[in-house]
Amino acid sequence: MAQIITMPKLSDTMTEGVVASWLKKVGDKIEEGDILAEIETDKATMEFEAFDEGTLLYIGLQEGDTAPVDSLLAIIGDEGEDYSALLAEGATSPKVEETESKEETPEESMKENNVISSEVEIPEGVTVVAMPRLSDTMTEGTVASWLKKVGDKVDEGDILAEIETDKATMEFESFNEGTLLYIGLNEGDTAAVDSLLAIIGKAGTNIDDIVKNFKVTGSTDKKEETPKQAEQNSTPAKAEATMPIAKSSDERVVASPLAKKLAEEKGINLSQIQGTGDHGRIIKRDVENYVPAAAGASPSAPVTKFVASGQEDFDEIKNSQMRKAIARSLTASKFSAPHYYLNVEFDMDNAMAFRAQYNSIPDTKISFNDIVVKACALALKQHPQVNSQWFDDRMQLNNHVHIGVAVAVEDGLVVPVVKFANEQSLPQIGSAVKDYAGRARNKKLTPEEMQGSTFTISNLGMFGIESFTSIINQPNSAILSVGAIVQKPVVKNGEITIGNTMKLTLACDHRTVDGATGSLFLQTLKGFIENPVTMLV
Repeated sequence: MAQIITMPKLSDTMTEGVVASWLKKVGDKIEEGDILAEIETDKATMEFEAFDEGTLLYIGLQEGDTAPVDSLLAIIGDEGEDYSALLAEGATSPKVEETESKEETPEESMKENNVISSEVEIPEGVTVVAMPRLSDTMTEGTVASWLKKVGDKVDEGDILAEIETDKATMEFESFNEGTLLYIGLNEGDTAAVDSLLAIIGKAGTNIDDIVKNFKVTGSTDKKEETPKQAEQNSTPAKAEATMPIAKSSDERVVASPLAKKLAEEKGINLSQIQGTGDHGRIIKRDVENYVPAAAGASPSAPVTKFVASGQEDFDEIKNSQMRKAIARSLTASKFSAPHYYLNVEFDMDNAMAFRAQYNSIPDTKISFNDIVVKACALALKQHPQVNSQWFDDRMQLNNHVHIGVAVAVEDGLVVPVVKFANEQSLPQIGSAVKDYAGRARNKKLTPEEMQGSTFTISNLGMFGIESFTSIINQPNSAILSVGAIVQKPVVKNGEITIGNTMKLTLACDHRTVDGATGSLFLQTLKGFIENPVTMLV
């Protein structure tokens, strides 16, 4: 009996998903546990496996399509089975309607979406390609590179371009075939979702009216550009890497264009990499996660640009989509939450002795950061107001403690969450933080592992930073900035001696945490960190 497969809810905050890629096609036999597709949320791309077996009868969303959770994704059943009734049942989904409209003529499709004015007649066989929505938070995209140029033959499934979103750079493939007649955005250009990206059709087709009258609903019209100008301005796709790539049995290259491009930029020999894509295909994440086996392997030193004495010079770097997302989030937090800061300095002599003794146990190793995480977790249980969250209509006092630990990655900052930190031992916390940090840098964290924090810790002590302030990770009410342990003269028992101290700064949201409340929390935290043995009671 045929079964409807809907867009899965892959995280507790997920409301929409994007089909990054299909690993099965209509007509394929499906076994329970087979990977059907890769679904992208605003945090990660995750594999979605089948819980039913049968034949894939219908695909409701094409690659790159965005749809709400529970929308019709696919139908699985017996080969040749009539699934029309199930299709009608799922037809209320906006995305299903959109998918079914794929059967319409290009003219009908464009008119229905209000992309091109109704007076424009789209020639037969011509398809207008708009900037795709590749993630549920994407509002605009940047063309990282074109893999086709005007005049090239395009087949269904060919990679047209690499599009940079606020989360990642993704391959965008064509769902049509023909000749690439027009490119609406040059490499490096940024445009809103649904903006004119390209036009595909029969060679020699006149598309001047389409370009001239193209409009995006609710946004400013893109500057007009004739096909001739586009052809002159379009940049040919960069040549693919000629280095050895992971090969199939017939010695052909099995790697995505983006993986090849990254490998060329990083100087990586892809024959050393095991592909994790469909049928062993090397994809972007395989290159990003690759660690050279040679012990002496290290990144090449940065190249210093020569600038003549007395000459002004600068380089411009366009803001990545992830950087824009970080900017929006932090700006919203800084200017919506009334921040104030409480500064303290703790005596770390006992903590240093405690850590040394603890690490003398075989196969045990904890860090000062682990001690801080555990101490914060215990202190938060005593001060639920600091463990609270602010929402527009309510304040939420959390009785559980989930601590986010900020981790710097190449493209920005992520915050994996140590859940129920107060219930975990120091070694358990240390193991979790180390695992999260490693996978964060390799972009292997799942959305669930980065959600649900009730308090956040940012530690720059390992970089030698003694004191700093952080921006609150909303909707949390506070974030703790941890500096380096410094050896310096201190006064103990009325005498000057050499001691070890650490500065911490607590940033609080005054809407939920008053000054006295934050101060009492820091006093409790001081007791745990300066006498860590009390955490073992």
